Amino acid sequence: MTQKQPHSIEELKKLIKPIPNANIMHRQHLSRMDKLAIWITNKVGSMGFFIIIFTWTAVWLLWNMLAPNETRFDPYPAFVLWLFISNMIQIFLMPLIMIGQNLQGDHAEARAQADFEVNTKAEIEIETILLHLENQNKMMLQILKHLEGKK
Repeated sequence: MTQKQPHSIEELKKLIKPIPNANIMHRQHLSRMDKLAIWITNKVGSMGFFIIIFTWTAVWLLWNMLAPNETRFDPYPAFVLWLFISNMIQIFLMPLIMIGQNLQGDHAEARAQADFEVNTKAEIEIETILLHLENQNKMMLQILKHLEGKK
C-alpha cells in the first residue's frame, strides 16, 4: 500500500481556487424585473402586507354594511367590486410570488454550491494536516528510537 504524500502549503494554494460569494454572484445576475419580483415577494410575504389587506377588507365590508345607505359604494350583499378587486390581487400576485420564490430558490442553490466548495476545500486541508501530523509522528518516533539507541 502506497502512502499518500501530504501537500505542501504551496501545493494547497495552487489546488484551491477562491470561493466566490454566492450572495454577490446571485445579485449580479438579476435583471431589474427579477429584482422587482423579489421585492414584491418580500413585501407581499410580510405581516405588514397581511395587516394592510386584512384592514382594507374589514373596512370595506363594514363600510358597505354599516354606513348610511347613500354613502355605500358597494352595498350589502353585492360586494361585486370587492370580489373583483380581491380576485385581481390574487391573479397578479400569485405569478409574481412564484417568480420570486423561484429566484430565491436559485439563490439557495448557489449558496448550497458555495457551501459544498467550502466543505471540499476544508476536507482537502484537513486531510493534508492529518498527513503532516502522521509524518511528524513517524519522524518523532524515529528520533525517539535513535535517541534511545544512543543510551
